[in-house]
Amino acid sequence: MKPQLILLGAPGSGKGTQAARLVSELSYNHVSTGDLLRKEISSGSDLGNKVQGIMNRGELVDDNTVLELLSSNCDVTSAAFIFDGFPRNIEQAKLLDEALIKENASKAVYFDIDLDMLAQRLVNRRTCGDCGEIYNLISKAPAKEGTCDKCGGTNLQQRKDDNEETVKTRLDVFKNTITPVLEYYESQGRLARLDASAGAEEVFGQLEKTVKN
Repeated sequence: MKPQLILLGAPGSGKGTQAARLVSELSYNHVSTGDLLRKEISSGSDLGNKVQGIMNRGELVDDNTVLELLSSNCDVTSAAFIFDGFPRNIEQAKLLDEALIKENASKAVYFDIDLDMLAQRLVNRRTCGDCGEIYNLISKAPAKEGTCDKCGGTNLQQRKDDNEETVKTRLDVFKNTITPVLEYYESQGRLARLDASAGAEEVFGQLEKTVKN
């Protein structure tokens, strides 16, 4: 069976784009903790009610509850999953191994990119409010300024957290937490590093090689 994949990388490094291709072309299941939380709450299960109570109190869902959620929705013995957005720190990485992945084959994939380059990518990112197509005013600008190539809509938006100050804060937080996570997976021979500054096709080629090797 294909290895479980843990995608690591700064916001905007391309994990979401590549995860979508892994799902469509290599039959992976993409795990979004946010989607799972919403699904569990809607189900009215005991776990969903627990999560709803935590969120109603304005608290963050704790690591153990997230792991309980993942364990109840991800059977890693019978299917291959992409974990994206969890773990975010060394404690979560260890908990994920102990509670869910255990002895199953897995690889952590780091989308390696210069953070200054990434900051420019994020600040210049625009999303079509009608169809969700993503552009970059530097590297992938729409053919006609302000108009989506895909659907023709004129509702190209900048995310509120893609302004320069917020981007710097997000990347500083990422930089301070990622090193021990990388060292943890590297010490076990489970880390693959991808050049995330390359084109999308080349990055996917690197990913395919990682999965198949």
